[in-house]
Amino acid sequence: MIDKLIRAHIRNFQPYVSARSEVPDARVFLDANELPVNNPVSPDGLRLNRYPDPQQLNLRQAIGEHISVPPEMIFAGVGSDEIIDLLVRLLCEPGRDSVAILEPTYGVYRVAASLNAVRVLGVDLSDEFQIDLPAVTARIGVNTKLLFLCSPNNPTGNLLKREDILSLCASTKGIVVADQAYIEFAPAAGDLAREVERFDNLVVLRTFSKAWGLAGMRLGYCIANPQLISYLLRIKSPYTVGAVTTHLALSALKNPSFPRDAAATVVRERDALSERLRAFPAVIGVAPSDSNFLLVRFREAKRVYESLRACGIIVRRRSEQRLADCLRITVGTSEENSRLLSEIGKIV
Repeated sequence: MIDKLIRAHIRNFQPYVSARSEVPDARVFLDANELPVNNPVSPDGLRLNRYPDPQQLNLRQAIGEHISVPPEMIFAGVGSDEIIDLLVRLLCEPGRDSVAILEPTYGVYRVAASLNAVRVLGVDLSDEFQIDLPAVTARIGVNTKLLFLCSPNNPTGNLLKREDILSLCASTKGIVVADQAYIEFAPAAGDLAREVERFDNLVVLRTFSKAWGLAGMRLGYCIANPQLISYLLRIKSPYTVGAVTTHLALSALKNPSFPRDAAATVVRERDALSERLRAFPAVIGVAPSDSNFLLVRFREAKRVYESLRACGIIVRRRSEQRLADCLRITVGTSEENSRLLSEIGKIV
């Protein structure tokens, strides 16, 4: 099934192969025209004069151990955004194929498709921001190679129903990409990664940018069918994930309880913030959230946004018609949340 979905010219594509990838356990490196002496900028003694492992073998092994998935089912990229772009380039013929996205959602799915001259089929989520299965079925066609969904969804914050996601996997001929960037904030969601072995066409995206607190490091990964992973490894640039990023990620994975503990703290703050926001006259409503942010509907969203910006507080405006009166507010520290509430309380 995977081979049939891959763009025809990529099936026989000959990737760039470095000598380093052919002999990963070498001791003397005279293959890549590197400087033979180490740079003085050397965090934790890393030899930054050498190129990193192009296959990220140690990193993929460590991530696999953390989530109980074999490394051949894992691909690491420069944030989830690189993986999204690679999936579009791997599967979609420009000008012919299409990508479906369930809206409102993360804007990079549309950007990646448009950048690669791939048609975007937008399908509205229901009034409860859940998957409208009949609408999806009616919208997609034989040339729809990818369907992107986000759960918990950005910007609405809610989990999509697990059974609906799996129903799409069973009924869709293309690849279903479930972006779980915020999954640590919804521990009761169940692990979709376990379903990848059951559904060859399911790809699960994860990131170190949210609950791991490593957004500046720029590292994401996906769990997918090993054959699809092999194609992603074939088309990626040779050294996208650097040695420093790999080192920091391996260090972070030695503290596996951190994202769980950090997420629990954020969830407590989120629930308290949501309750207090509901009490303000300026607030129409606060959407239920399974993430680290709140979608808040205001009576005068533009005015609230500008008032917050004037006092140095930045939140996210929404441009979608359905969310024109909404602001997406990330849950901050207790002090940051208190300042936010204080400023909103001044708006009458």
